[in-house]
Amino acid sequence: MEGTNEINMIKRNDLRNIAIIAHVDHGKTTLVDKMLKFGGMFRENQEVVERVMDSNALERERGITILAKNTSTYYKNTKINIVDTPGHADFSGEVERILKMVNGVLLLVDAAEGPMPQTRFVLKKAIELGHKIIVVINKIDRPDARVYEVPDEVLELLLELDANDEQLDSPVIFCSGREGTATLSPDEKGKDLAPLFDMILSHIPAPEGDENGEAQMLVSAVDYNDYVGKIAIGRIERGTISLKQEVIVCDYHNPEINRKSRITTLFQINGLQRVPVEKAMVGDIVCISGLEDINIGNTICSAAGPDPLPFVKIGEPTIEMTFSVNNGPFAGREGKYVTTCHIRDYLFKEAMKDMSLRVSETDSTDSFNVAGRGEMHLSILMENMRREGYEFMVSTPRIIYKEINGQRCEPIERCVIDVPKEYVSAIMEKMGYRKGELVEMQPKGDRMHLEFLIPTRGLFGYRTEFLTDTKGEGIMNTIFEEYQPEKGEIQKRFVGSLIAYEEGEATAYGLYNAQERGLMFIEPGTKVYAGMIVGMSPKGEDIVVNVCKKKHLTSIRSSGADEKLLLVPPKKMSLEEAIEFINDDELIEVTPKSIRLRKRILDNAQRMKEKMSKK
Repeated sequence: MEGTNEINMIKRNDLRNIAIIAHVDHGKTTLVDKMLKFGGMFRENQEVVERVMDSNALERERGITILAKNTSTYYKNTKINIVDTPGHADFSGEVERILKMVNGVLLLVDAAEGPMPQTRFVLKKAIELGHKIIVVINKIDRPDARVYEVPDEVLELLLELDANDEQLDSPVIFCSGREGTATLSPDEKGKDLAPLFDMILSHIPAPEGDENGEAQMLVSAVDYNDYVGKIAIGRIERGTISLKQEVIVCDYHNPEINRKSRITTLFQINGLQRVPVEKAMVGDIVCISGLEDINIGNTICSAAGPDPLPFVKIGEPTIEMTFSVNNGPFAGREGKYVTTCHIRDYLFKEAMKDMSLRVSETDSTDSFNVAGRGEMHLSILMENMRREGYEFMVSTPRIIYKEINGQRCEPIERCVIDVPKEYVSAIMEKMGYRKGELVEMQPKGDRMHLEFLIPTRGLFGYRTEFLTDTKGEGIMNTIFEEYQPEKGEIQKRFVGSLIAYEEGEATAYGLYNAQERGLMFIEPGTKVYAGMIVGMSPKGEDIVVNVCKKKHLTSIRSSGADEKLLLVPPKKMSLEEAIEFINDDELIEVTPKSIRLRKRILDNAQRMKEKMSKK
């Protein structure tokens, strides 16, 4: 370490802080696995699961990273703190704040797909912060890899995003995350990841700061632990922080916050472990507990006086859903946590950790409005809740409107579509209905690349339809663009619901007669109740069907004759499909074992009365 002036500015040459940013499925978590292995963080005989950073069961199942996570490895006596960030746009609230902790980024791009829309979003944030960039072209061992064209596409993207000269001149490394190799030229075969690590040490600046100044740390992430409560995670910007030290918690955007506290535990990250330490200094990424009511964006300062750091406010959520206690006929049968208190505690605890999530009370004591960045963001929250034993109901998603210059504005998404040319007309037709505006269209071999600006509400329910229209061959990615004046009415869906007439058990005979009306969601033996949605009607109107109907038995007819009835296999709705399907007068009942769709008003006669009164 070397002093640079009187106030003892030091340069931590033994440390580097980097973030890995990339689009979904471009292989960043796999590359981190290999980096940890190369840095000697695992024993020779240690059994390590693939994608070790995706610790959440849902992340492992879907193959996506949801939560930003910290790890570290060592190379040439230098500690390298690595933050693996989410690539999906709905979790970009995680990305924005994590970039405040690092001095440079690895921009990971798939050698076949090239830069994708979500790469663009995170890269823009990194460029605005002036971070140094290393371009990593990954998956060069793919048979369809375009190792010469993709670096040019990245350069075009950097130009578009107003990168400075130094960022435009970013070095390029060619990697195979799966093989754990890196090389400076696409024509050479790599042996290991040494070229990548050498580039990190030479290109990414070491953290600098005043070692003797008053302690100062911006909280970039908050974790929660039942034993120690909230855990603040961030990088020390100035001075040193010690265990048992008295500190002041303050906030740049909220000067009233000025609380005294004491640090009870202090951890640094070593590999995948949190290691307790007595002291940490400028540049270190640390985890601190013992500070009550700590939030992302707060600054932890030494007791000498508050000196809050500026913090860019996280992008606002764009959609909202109502979570409420399940009040259906089958309530409480399958869930472990079913009361208002349980649901409230879980949602508010999640909002502490996830800055893109907003939870607010409603007029009703058993309902809460939950706002997030997109359908996927909220569906992941629901999936985690049901896996932990919660039972609840959710409404259809609603757009969060804003008043800008006296005009009512709605969120607009940039929708990037890559499809075989024969499906372009079907896409154009559907986008037209949904108020999508074509902004770019260019051929890529035998496929077509299309970009639309479309209202967020226009995308509700479209993903499943899109996969059907393109026979599963289309790729669709969306990212929030901006708020624009409202685009007018959009017809949300063109199908109706098939609704159960009475409570009971669905029979093969009842389903056989009902399937003439549309596609069924249930199979024989499924317990149903009046008002529950059991299928989809192509006619665009709701139809009540009796799926519990039994055949009258006579001396000639026997119940065994039911076995000869040919039933069409039912469509099993996933949580995302259910969110896309439901209408404003419908709800989803979510339990650890089932996902049921139902009408808000269960009684058929009462529902018809309400419908007539609205006319």
